[in-house]
Amino acid sequence: MKETCQIGRRDLLKGALGAFLTLSMTPIRLNAKAQDVIKKAIPSSGELIPVMGMGTSRTFDVGGDKVALSQLAQVLRVFFDNGGSVIDSSPMYGSSEKVLGELLKTTKNKENLFSATKVWTDGKQSGIQQMNESLNLWGLKRFDLIQIHNLRDWKVHLPTLRDWREQGKIRYIGITTSHNRRHTSHNRRHKELEHIMKTEDLDFVQFSYSIGNRISEKTLLPLAADRGIATLINRPFERAELFRRVEGKPLPKWASEFDCTSWAQFFLKFVISHPAVTCTIPATAKVKHMKDNMAAGSGRLPDSEIRKHMVQYFDSV
Repeated sequence: MKETCQIGRRDLLKGALGAFLTLSMTPIRLNAKAQDVIKKAIPSSGELIPVMGMGTSRTFDVGGDKVALSQLAQVLRVFFDNGGSVIDSSPMYGSSEKVLGELLKTTKNKENLFSATKVWTDGKQSGIQQMNESLNLWGLKRFDLIQIHNLRDWKVHLPTLRDWREQGKIRYIGITTSHNRRHTSHNRRHKELEHIMKTEDLDFVQFSYSIGNRISEKTLLPLAADRGIATLINRPFERAELFRRVEGKPLPKWASEFDCTSWAQFFLKFVISHPAVTCTIPATAKVKHMKDNMAAGSGRLPDSEIRKHMVQYFDSV
């Protein structure tokens, strides 16, 4: 019975895919307090989420450091004040989930939180235990999204996630990978991820994409669009490598044509302007960087021709 329901869900999605993808891949701007926040639709449901999310890898792994906690509390406030919603974490990120949960307790403007975490272990029972522990750490009754981290034991965890989704314990399910474009395991992981996207029922997929790492444009992004899978993009700055690349270089004057005033916004607007990108999740522990990141999720976005100019300019520096 369960498999019949899953097939029906996928068939229903495919039946409406042609018309719906036009909506889900088109930015929608909704008024926020001080911004025009850009949102895109999750293809499997039509729910709108802001294109600018927040990651917690490294940045929230601060343990009990009071100074760092105080700074991160301000970062969270800026995120929500500027229309933020999607926060992504993982048990892999040290104390990040615990820190995030503690800070969320005192964050007043978190009503629109879209909670996303991952399962990162081997074995069914271990996975269930880990996901329940994540719920406790975040202080939540349910997650919006749980993803299988870096494909780990995905054949075991995916049926559990489907069961949880069917029971209403989570709203969406997904799978992730992250990589350095020079890493030798890149091709293997992408091939495995492609197979999963083609054969499994997923709401979300997460992988790396940036103006300096455009490999995902060849297969993963088009496949996500074709299959009606929302995309979360990690490493949009390639862990600051892009900033080192443009250090001392002027931002092109024509960047103002898409409301871009910094290199961070240049890199982020390139990512979120791809039709198959749903949301990107840059991580930062600095308030000024969070303000800059969130500004990229509003205003105009580059069109296909400007995106070509962006690539040409970046590749030339």
